[in-house]
Amino acid sequence: MSKLTGRAWVFDDNVDTDLIYHNKYLAETDPRQMPQYAFEYYPGQENFAKEARPGDFVVAGKNFGCGSSREHAVYCLEYAGIPCVLAETCSRIYYRNAINNGYPVLFVKGLSDAIHNGRIKNGDQLQVDLDTGSIRDLTSGQEFHGDAVSDLEHEIMEAGGLFGYMKKRTTKK
Repeated sequence: MSKLTGRAWVFDDNVDTDLIYHNKYLAETDPRQMPQYAFEYYPGQENFAKEARPGDFVVAGKNFGCGSSREHAVYCLEYAGIPCVLAETCSRIYYRNAINNGYPVLFVKGLSDAIHNGRIKNGDQLQVDLDTGSIRDLTSGQEFHGDAVSDLEHEIMEAGGLFGYMKKRTTKK
């Protein structure tokens, strides 16, 4: 994978799935329609769905995606063209949903403090390398180091998700 460049959308700690994708929209089953509802109820980021562009990044502190197990919270970002989530930590269920759908999450130590101390801000231009886990804030010059996407995660992403990966593996035998 190559280096990705895009704008940061910064969120705090403990962003639950209801704030990512509110439960009143759960009846929507077309993932292409889900981005229009992303972060609609997140204070200060209500315009995310209208203003986010493909290639932008969601940057969050600790415990991103806590709450329910809804896959909508992954789909609404993936189908909006957000190439990955950068978070200090995220809930296990959000992480599993993301990986199962071939959507990367990079874990970045110290990201919560950087958000709280203003070292990374909304609108900053970021360069992210999924292979090395390096993140460079082109606006401020700050550098962050996350966990690179594993080989297995790469394979799952290239296959379009866990089902595609398993299908590919079973047809090889």
